Amino acid sequence: MPLGFIVGTFGTLIGAGGGFILVPVLLLLYPDKSPETITSISLAVVFFNALSGSFAYAKMKRIDYKSGLIFAVCAIPGSILGAFTTPLIPRNVFDGVFGVLLITASAFLMMKPKNSKVLEGAAPKNHIIRSITDIKGVNHVFSYNPVLGAIISILVGYLSSLLGIGGGIIHVPVLVHVLNFPVHLATATSHFVLAVMSLSGTVVHIASGVLSKGIMQTIALSIGVLFGAQLGARLSNRFHGVWIIRSLAVALGLVGIRIFIMAF
Repeated sequence: MPLGFIVGTFGTLIGAGGGFILVPVLLLLYPDKSPETITSISLAVVFFNALSGSFAYAKMKRIDYKSGLIFAVCAIPGSILGAFTTPLIPRNVFDGVFGVLLITASAFLMMKPKNSKVLEGAAPKNHIIRSITDIKGVNHVFSYNPVLGAIISILVGYLSSLLGIGGGIIHVPVLVHVLNFPVHLATATSHFVLAVMSLSGTVVHIASGVLSKGIMQTIALSIGVLFGAQLGARLSNRFHGVWIIRSLAVALGLVGIRIFIMAF
């Protein structure tokens, strides 16, 4: 339960769902468990984390529901395919791929820790304009290419379910640096998408019977993340967007290096 609380707090703060923290820990604690068991536990915990965090962010009015629904619907097919693919990957290959992904994401964020661009003038023809006013009365206006967002979401859905990480470590950087979302809206909207996406992958794991092998760990961790997610959402008000991204980058780098070493 304490581990779940930590995962929920930090995962919600940076909008990553906490799977990138939980999977490495589970890999260390259970070296004999298969990748599909590890990912099934993590994905189920990510769902409860994202669900709790989404309620907290909804109260802050930071979720872009229209965009979130588009991304979630596109991510579901990828998440289902990812859940079926995981059993085909050997444990050492799984560790290596996971480590490289985290290190790459960390390097990208460290090179580009800046916030999103503010929309000035007319948006490009292939963009949609979004205007979100949060509970503090701050109006966030930005634009993005919905087709690009949909394509990326399919890939995010696949990788998140494949690796059991929830996808936030990929989705948040993409929302900020590719789709121009303000950081705080990106973390909140990402959490909303994660709730839908991780649920679809978890259902597949339940149907296949994989999750039953780690049900006790799932229950204990899920209780912790439900409370941790509430704290993480509140803490997000005290951190500047740039520092949230930098915290994510450091965390990804450290975890990625550790997991990559484990693969050999």
